[in-house]
Amino acid sequence: MTVQSLFLYYCTGHYTIRDEVMSKQLYTLEFPVRCSPSILYEFLSTPAGLAEWFADKADERDNIFYFGWDSSSYEKAELLEKEQDKYIRFHWMTAPKEEYFEFRIEKSDITNQTILIIKDFAEKKELKDQSMLWEYQVKELFHRLGN
Repeated sequence: MTVQSLFLYYCTGHYTIRDEVMSKQLYTLEFPVRCSPSILYEFLSTPAGLAEWFADKADERDNIFYFGWDSSSYEKAELLEKEQDKYIRFHWMTAPKEEYFEFRIEKSDITNQTILIIKDFAEKKELKDQSMLWEYQVKELFHRLGN
């Protein structure tokens, strides 16, 4: 219980854990892509590909990916699951265990177009900002793919 939680309990006489923990929710974004699943998968699953659009620097050792956005610090993400040309799922090492971000590749049955599906977690009040950040990142990916 935090000091704010104790104060809330003292003032109101009730307190719930939910007040203390900011819950994040899973959200999904979809982007049609003009390239083959195998080419797209390389940009989503390899350090060289991810460094083209996702981070300034990317490296991988023993299923831990290191992402750098400036010269001094790295964020670590564990590779949880992958299937060649289908999907790759990561977990930020600083996030709760149940949270992940995922890149999934599907083909539309109707148009035969490749679809990039991104799944991530964000607080409800940050969904719009997080979605805009992903849209910016995906634009960078499309630029690298020649879309």
